[in-house]
Amino acid sequence: MTRRLIALLLLGTAAALVPAPGRAQTFKVEKIDIKGDGGTDYVAVEPATGRVFVSRGDHMMVVEGATGKVLGDIANTPGVHGAGIVTKAGHGFTTNGGDMTVTMFDLKTLAVLRRIMVGPGLDGIMYDEPDDKVILTNHSRPIGTLTALDPKTGDIVGTAELEDTAPEGAAADGKGHIFVNNEGKNTIQVIDVKTWKATASWPLAPCEGPTGIAYDKATNRIFSGCNRNSVVVDAATGKVVASIANGTRVDALGWDPSKKLIYVPNGGEGNVTVVHQDSADKYTVVATVTTFPGAKTITVDPMTHNVYLFQPERGPAPPPAPGAPPPAAAGGGRGRGPQGPVVAGWFIVIKQ
Repeated sequence: MTRRLIALLLLGTAAALVPAPGRAQTFKVEKIDIKGDGGTDYVAVEPATGRVFVSRGDHMMVVEGATGKVLGDIANTPGVHGAGIVTKAGHGFTTNGGDMTVTMFDLKTLAVLRRIMVGPGLDGIMYDEPDDKVILTNHSRPIGTLTALDPKTGDIVGTAELEDTAPEGAAADGKGHIFVNNEGKNTIQVIDVKTWKATASWPLAPCEGPTGIAYDKATNRIFSGCNRNSVVVDAATGKVVASIANGTRVDALGWDPSKKLIYVPNGGEGNVTVVHQDSADKYTVVATVTTFPGAKTITVDPMTHNVYLFQPERGPAPPPAPGAPPPAAAGGGRGRGPQGPVVAGWFIVIKQ
């Protein structure tokens, strides 16, 4: 078996980390090399078809979730971060940070229908089904913004100013509110979908760097994925009602409402913390599932209950040219330095 062939690897049964006996759950992990060039950010699933949309730097790969087969590609999405899927409108949308546009495409043919100029800082994207809006969260300057699009036309229908230049995930409650994680200020802001104004800001301590988010209608709880300690928030009061220990480099969060399972992807450790919702305010870690180092975004198909991640694997960085000065460190020492070529594109499926 080589990386030039699609590899289906059984990584093994997840180890259970549980405080009480009888709560352990086991998961099977499949890892498939889907090839392709480019880095990655978000992955998104279309439950109606089981297709998974995988961002790859300047294009979006479309993959059959059940098999890992590459079905198509959406080209010319510079600096793409994620995809928003609106099955009932037949449209998909990508956030292209490189040229400040959103690509609107046909879900059946993947043909580009429109390129929408939005503005700087495009990053997160989600479909707010109750309000029938595509929601964008933008790392814009001097202040972060939220932008709402009409999923039928692609027209901009609302904009909200936020308190942070690094808004991340957004989730809607179906009651006229959108909750936005602010990574820099460690807060959730509440946006009124009628006025497009922020009506509240809730601190999330002990959470640091909230990114991924999900809302549970049954308990009226918000789940915020954070580094080291994710949190559960009462959506009626803004109070943090539970904390979940997990890993680092978290950049998304998955929620399976019928299974009552939260999935927190830990890119730093190359694993996923799986948490069961025992009740509205009680949560138990039921497994830690090994994935791949760097895999930090995630999506859950509520129909099949499959969980998807993606992470490129890179070879060694090329040596510097003779006499070339060493590369300058990025600000704050956070730069990754020179990167080697992509040698594999690991599409990861977690199944029960």
